[in-house]
Amino acid sequence: MNLTAASAQTIYWSFFMVSCITSSVFCTTTKYFTFEEDATGTEIGNLSQDLKIDPSEDPETSFKFIQTSNSIIDMRQMDGLLTVGEVIDREKLCQRSPQCLITFDVVAFSKEKFQLIHVEIEVKDINDHSPQFTRNETHLDISEDAPLNSRFPLDVAVDHDVGDNYIQSYHISHNSHFVVEVSTREDGEKSAELVLIKSLDRETEDFYTIEVTATDGGAPQKSGSTTLYIRVLDFNDNSPTFEHSSLKVELSEDSPIGSRVLKVHAFDPDAGINGEIVYGFVEGSPSEVTRVFQIDLISGEVTLKDIVDYETKKSYELHIQASDLGANSVSSTCRAIVDIIDVNDNAPEIIIKPMTSTSDGVAFITEAAAEESFVALISTSDKDSGPNGYVRTSLEGHEHFKLQQAYSDTFMIITTTTLDRESISEYNLTVISEDLGTPPFKTVKHYTIRITDENDNPPLFSKSIYDVSVIENNIPGSYMTTVVARDLDAGKNGKVSYSLVESKAPDGSSISTFVSVDPHSGSLYTLRSFDFETLKDVQFSVKATDKGFPSLSSTTLIQVRVVDDNDNFPYFTYPVLRNNSAEIPIPMNANAGYLALKVAAKDEDSGINSELNYHILEDEAKLFSIDKNTGEIILKRKLTASCGEILQIYVSVVDGAREPLSSSANIRFIVTDTGAQEDQIVVLLRAEDDETFEFDLWSILVISFAGGCVLLLTAIIILTVSCTIKRRRRSFGRDALYGSTPLSKNNPAGPSIYSGPNGFLRSEGDSMQPCLYEDKSLSFEEKLFLPCKPFEQTFLWQDEKYCLQRSGTTDQLSVKDSGKGDSDFNDSDSDSSGGAQKPGLTTFQPLARGSFCSSSDWKIKPCVIQTRNLHAPPGSSYTLGFSRTPLYSHSHCSSHMWRDGAGGTLNTQRPLQTFRSGTLPSYTAHQMRRAVMEIQEQNEDLQDTLMINAAAEVATTF
Repeated sequence: MNLTAASAQTIYWSFFMVSCITSSVFCTTTKYFTFEEDATGTEIGNLSQDLKIDPSEDPETSFKFIQTSNSIIDMRQMDGLLTVGEVIDREKLCQRSPQCLITFDVVAFSKEKFQLIHVEIEVKDINDHSPQFTRNETHLDISEDAPLNSRFPLDVAVDHDVGDNYIQSYHISHNSHFVVEVSTREDGEKSAELVLIKSLDRETEDFYTIEVTATDGGAPQKSGSTTLYIRVLDFNDNSPTFEHSSLKVELSEDSPIGSRVLKVHAFDPDAGINGEIVYGFVEGSPSEVTRVFQIDLISGEVTLKDIVDYETKKSYELHIQASDLGANSVSSTCRAIVDIIDVNDNAPEIIIKPMTSTSDGVAFITEAAAEESFVALISTSDKDSGPNGYVRTSLEGHEHFKLQQAYSDTFMIITTTTLDRESISEYNLTVISEDLGTPPFKTVKHYTIRITDENDNPPLFSKSIYDVSVIENNIPGSYMTTVVARDLDAGKNGKVSYSLVESKAPDGSSISTFVSVDPHSGSLYTLRSFDFETLKDVQFSVKATDKGFPSLSSTTLIQVRVVDDNDNFPYFTYPVLRNNSAEIPIPMNANAGYLALKVAAKDEDSGINSELNYHILEDEAKLFSIDKNTGEIILKRKLTASCGEILQIYVSVVDGAREPLSSSANIRFIVTDTGAQEDQIVVLLRAEDDETFEFDLWSILVISFAGGCVLLLTAIIILTVSCTIKRRRRSFGRDALYGSTPLSKNNPAGPSIYSGPNGFLRSEGDSMQPCLYEDKSLSFEEKLFLPCKPFEQTFLWQDEKYCLQRSGTTDQLSVKDSGKGDSDFNDSDSDSSGGAQKPGLTTFQPLARGSFCSSSDWKIKPCVIQTRNLHAPPGSSYTLGFSRTPLYSHSHCSSHMWRDGAGGTLNTQRPLQTFRSGTLPSYTAHQMRRAVMEIQEQNEDLQDTLMINAAAEVATTF
């Protein structure tokens, strides 16, 4: 930059500011300018001065780019001074754009407020480029009969500068036949045409050399030139003529390649080859024209050779010439303007620039930000024009954020309320931009906003008060408890350390000499051994502090209760002991119940450990008793001379701990001759020496429970015994029928005598199993006894009878045999003869089953004789006999002699009563009856079992 420009920048350094204030969010647009080619470090502007922000009032004032800018512009953070970072080349930065802007956004923080500043720096052009022609020389053929005002386009010079520094005029060297006319095309470029102002004459002059010069408007001016060589051709009767010398057409930018753009037509009245016309672009046409368009040589139709883009170039100027094929042909030209029509072929673009960010697509904002705080900047654009380039933008995702327009098509994302990271740490928002074209294009961009943590939560303890119990005599360094504090903040703001709040212990020393706390875990440890008798409780506070800045803390109260341990022996306080002994006087005439002494003791422990009981360990004379609670020592009987002069006892005091401690003392009572005082307390003796029964509620409950258990157990035993007796009785009745015990197999009296406690029912040497079954279906006067299993063979008993006599009260059964054989019916021992009415009885000795097989001539039928009316002396025995009576007949038992134990015969006072006999029931009938009885017994057993189980469950529940 030259000195003039620098001076102008220094003197006229100014800016344009547009401010829009919305609630607590400030949006300011500030405009500056600078010149291209300025040296590095050149000042452009100062934001703090221009925005009236005084950094001295707030040392925390700062200016920061929202998004990292390029190195072209530098900004000082403390006051926002803008300077040139590197030399700017406007033509490289903006090409031929009429306006070249450098834009960026800055966030200014001052007095606890954020302010968004949009900065626009215009780069001014300097005349650092000269106009240049694409060709140094150009050749042009003109017919000598060319009419006046014929126009011939010249090459367009190129100048990269803009504005006044661009080409302003074209000049040609002095010439009387031609002049130059300059016109401005729609794209802003200037073009020149050579105009014929005087007729040509080939015979006079057939060649012209003209220098064309293009000059810009810079200061100083710069120019460029080219040489034009004109050749005058001989007369040609007719030359091609265009229908229109100038055309203007429109072409949609989305037209495909090969589309027809326009068609030109020229006339030539000549015949033959002089009338054949060919078309083409004028020599020296711009390359961008020949790249995009092509023309048919014969038809003159111009078609699209390459795609066009409205956003790149909005208009094209074509110069088309028509020439015939004759000799000395003179061409004519036509100018065609092709305007590109915009279509909605571009979707809106969204650029999000967060205030603070470390990664793409993510913005950060502190949770301490106030309502309507600035979060990010959204810039939208659409390359299309008109309605196709108008964009509507909206924000979706969460009600805590909204859009607010900052400037033009730029919006701010601001908060609608205060934020709390502990509640919501991340928001996912969606930015939607849609143009107004037909059909509309829509762009959707997702964006994440993360809330950064602030140290706004102090550590909180799980309890406000911790109650801790420590048994005395603890080992120093032992663990007590752990306190826990939680901090909802993150990172270092959430890291908690623990410490003791300095305070004094009850003894005046520092609490740090009693306990310690682990700063990381919060575990508490003892530093000394506690003594309950000197320190019963202690209180102190623990503080939890986070590592945020500034740090936050909270405290909790620790209440330590020292638990008593039975570490102190009880000791006697009265009487005063010397060498663990005391002498107490007692009057010689003390009566029973005399209060000899009341001992007292003390235990430094507390609670149950200090509850004391008194006992007499040794009292040889058995004269004293002691109340275990009060320690009163009482005389049990009146003192006499035989008791002696010194009465010595040993007493002990015991505490009530689980592992009790005790002390003992020797008490010596000295009998004195002084009498008992009248006011001496006399205590009535209890039934026991030194124990009393104390009944309380728990004792009553325990006794009641024990009594109930005993009663319930007794009931179960009675029920069990009753059921057992029932079973045995039923077993007795069942096993008697067809039993397994021989009738008199084990009779110890000999082969002729069967005796037992139940007579015929069992023998003494047997296992007490029943031998006969009594058929209770018969009447009282008629009872049937069935033999045991040794006689169960039916054929031995079928159609036979037997008679049974009972002596009355004697339990022995005697079966006598005369020794003359079984066939002798007149047994000598019977002393009776047989007859029809009084048949004689033959004695019978029960034998095994095989014994009856030999008496094949006997047909016996059993009968039952009720002998309860017999009167016989003690020692009489049962006699079993069988009569020879037919089957199912009625017979009378003959007279029978009772014999005593010596073999003598006792005459009865009257003959035996006669009884009716019957047949023996069949074995099958008894078997069926036995089965029915077994089912009944099983039911009864089941009921008994259920009763016993129910009783047992009740006992268990009770």
